[in-house]
Amino acid sequence: MDYIVRKRKGIGKAYLILLLAMMALLVACSNDDGDATDEKVAEQEVENEEEGLEENNEAEEVGLTLENDGIDEADLNEALEEFPEEIPERLITTSVPLAEMLSLLDITPVGVPTSTNPLPEDFKDIDQIGSPMAPDLEVITELSPDLVLGAESLRSSLEESLGGMDLPTAYLRTDSFDDLKLAFKALGTYYGKTEEMNEKLQSILDKENELVQLMEDETLPSVMLMIGTSDSFMVMSDQSYLGSLVDRLGAENIATTLLNVESTYSTMNMEDIVVADPDLILVLASGDHGATEEMFEKEVENNDLWKTLSAYENDNIHILDYEVFGVTSILNVETALSEVVNFFIE
Repeated sequence: MDYIVRKRKGIGKAYLILLLAMMALLVACSNDDGDATDEKVAEQEVENEEEGLEENNEAEEVGLTLENDGIDEADLNEALEEFPEEIPERLITTSVPLAEMLSLLDITPVGVPTSTNPLPEDFKDIDQIGSPMAPDLEVITELSPDLVLGAESLRSSLEESLGGMDLPTAYLRTDSFDDLKLAFKALGTYYGKTEEMNEKLQSILDKENELVQLMEDETLPSVMLMIGTSDSFMVMSDQSYLGSLVDRLGAENIATTLLNVESTYSTMNMEDIVVADPDLILVLASGDHGATEEMFEKEVENNDLWKTLSAYENDNIHILDYEVFGVTSILNVETALSEVVNFFIE
């Protein structure tokens, strides 16, 4: 009996040892499999990274195309979510830049804003609904729109003005060069105007590619951008329309790099500007919308610090054409890019 018990204990002990050995082998195999999996994942990541770099290099060589237009897909989807599922038949826009886009896409609204900035010629007989921020509600009611399309920057003002009306609204950003392309693609995509959209986008991308490549071989100046308000001048950051053009072409905007401004438009500090000493100063002045060219000349005459700047000594301060640079305009954007390049290389 004891023999049987001892034998069973021996068998149990052997079985236990065998079981532990098998478990150790499984753990080892598992670790080996894990190591192999980790190795494969790492190899795949390296491979993907190399493919990504290769694609980026190819894209840089080719430049932007309709297939790789630089417009973020997530941003485009977000913009499209602004619109109702059913395409509206009676559209009002309160934005001049958006009216330009509608014209290019052959979409005719029933109402456009009243503005001192030029509207598309083919919209001259369309009813005007008042200012972009505070349209005439009576006119809007008479037009019975099924969508009001406005600029995102004026959303709060417009919503306040339309507060008593139950109207579908959509808003698109129109503040910068990239905003223009995104808004145009969103409208073209939503309305299914692929041919019209691609024709204009291709033209913009071709100009963008041409000028960006041209600037790669140039030593670009440091730039200060200014805009005249009703009684003073302010500096503009890369967030402004003009700033976004300068940034796209690769030049340094001292408002961002040296003056560390955080707002799109900021008050000037001449002592800081003298230290930054930009090579080129571009001034956006218009008597219709703010300070005039004459006001800028008086500003320079009354403050000798201006005359210590390299841009002043080298006669490199320029007053910009407000019709080209004053409003984000998809009709003028190629001209605006070309003129900025001319200032860089003259």
